[in-house]
Amino acid sequence: MKTILFQGDSITDAGRARDNDSNVGVGYPVLVKGTLGFEHPGEYTFFNRGISGNRVVDVYARIKSDIINLKPDVMSILIGVNDVWHEVSKENGVDAEKYFNIYSMMIEEIKEALPDIKIMILEPFVLKGTATEDAWDVFRPEVEKRAAKARMIAEKFNLSFIPLQDKFDEATKLAPADYWLRDGVHPTTEGHELIKREWLKGFERI
Repeated sequence: MKTILFQGDSITDAGRARDNDSNVGVGYPVLVKGTLGFEHPGEYTFFNRGISGNRVVDVYARIKSDIINLKPDVMSILIGVNDVWHEVSKENGVDAEKYFNIYSMMIEEIKEALPDIKIMILEPFVLKGTATEDAWDVFRPEVEKRAAKARMIAEKFNLSFIPLQDKFDEATKLAPADYWLRDGVHPTTEGHELIKREWLKGFERI
């Protein structure tokens, strides 16, 4: 049985249980689990270790307990919006260069500990919404900088990169932004379905 680990911030956390690994929350991880678990019964174990509010430095701080010790065969990481949001809200963000450096260190250490792991890098994204519109001129360009760095990480380590910003931008042509991201950051059920579909496309490529 192979182990799949979802790692990231509140978008991944999505209300997961802290004391029951079978409860992976109400976001894209449970949608992925439902699809893969149905199509491949008994082949995968799923862990969600996303934590609301996390920046890349916070995930790095958890690298041993919440990544390496779980020995996943496949891991996806979605991180970056809080690295911007925390700067906007409390001047405690992570600038794009440090984001890249910490992310690189983290991937290097994971690959050293788990040489056979397959890693998927999900692109951070943002839309205009109640949480972002007051500082939109900061949010969009800064999240785009982290997105570019995430893509560079994928290229540097030859990892699967999952584009999401363009997908959400396209989706807003079909329905308003808050149909997909309720506040410009956190996905609705439909937004999580979008992420799930892109996640599975990436998974098929690894």
